[in-house]
Amino acid sequence: MPAVTKILSRTILGLLLFMTTLSPIVVLAQSQFKVIAFFTGKNDRAHVSFVGEANKRFPEMARQNNFIYDTTSNWNNLNASFLANYEVVLFLDTRPETPEQREAFQKYMENGGGWLGFHFAAFALTPSAYPQNWDWYHNDFLGSGQYKSNTWRPTSAILKVEDPKSPVTNGLSGTIKASPNEWYRWEKDLKANPDIQILLSIDPASFPLGTGPKQHEIWHSGYYPVVWTNKKYKMVYMNMGHNDIDYENKTNKELSFTFDNAAQNRLILNTLLWLGTARKSYIR
Repeated sequence: MPAVTKILSRTILGLLLFMTTLSPIVVLAQSQFKVIAFFTGKNDRAHVSFVGEANKRFPEMARQNNFIYDTTSNWNNLNASFLANYEVVLFLDTRPETPEQREAFQKYMENGGGWLGFHFAAFALTPSAYPQNWDWYHNDFLGSGQYKSNTWRPTSAILKVEDPKSPVTNGLSGTIKASPNEWYRWEKDLKANPDIQILLSIDPASFPLGTGPKQHEIWHSGYYPVVWTNKKYKMVYMNMGHNDIDYENKTNKELSFTFDNAAQNRLILNTLLWLGTARKSYIR
């Protein structure tokens, strides 16, 4: 083979190999995924405030980061046909209640769908309007069991990054300061569950956490997970999602906003991008 032909062949081969190396990056950069947020928006002014805020801020985040954000307050849309259009499901404030909705969600998750739940989406307390009557969701999927108690008033907390190598915590420092929130304590010990990977917890620097007036609403010590994933599923739960409201003067004025926090927004965006782009295919 002439020398010039050999050089051309090597050059073309090199270019092909180079393009092959780049192609996955190009595909990843251009990939777009769809998010559907379910909400009720009727229970507790602080939860309603968060839902309204989320439905303003997530569309902005979607436009800037190449994903589609849709919303629905019709929980009957939690069915196989509807969910097949989306890679990620969000529960902004509550959970599905009918057997059909619950079965569809469980199947969606077991077949590789992505899920991000906020604050009240994990709440269950027997007896209450939201009893613990869904073992798969509260015990297996979330791993937390029932709600046990909370801090009061809604206050900011220092959160410790427990797993800095997770894509969810990518770019976060050792601790972040969260927006004001009502922090939950759970029935089950999440750190004892081998399926649960705790991503952020309350840092001891936060104590005392809460202002009362009741003493049990102020935490002085203990270990409290606030963001975690279940390794059996493509999911993340975040305890954030309860804005501070002027309850005392009965004005219902919003005193804080969850998304007015750059580090916390980074955490949320990291989570959505991980759920949306590192997904498995959903099978009906």
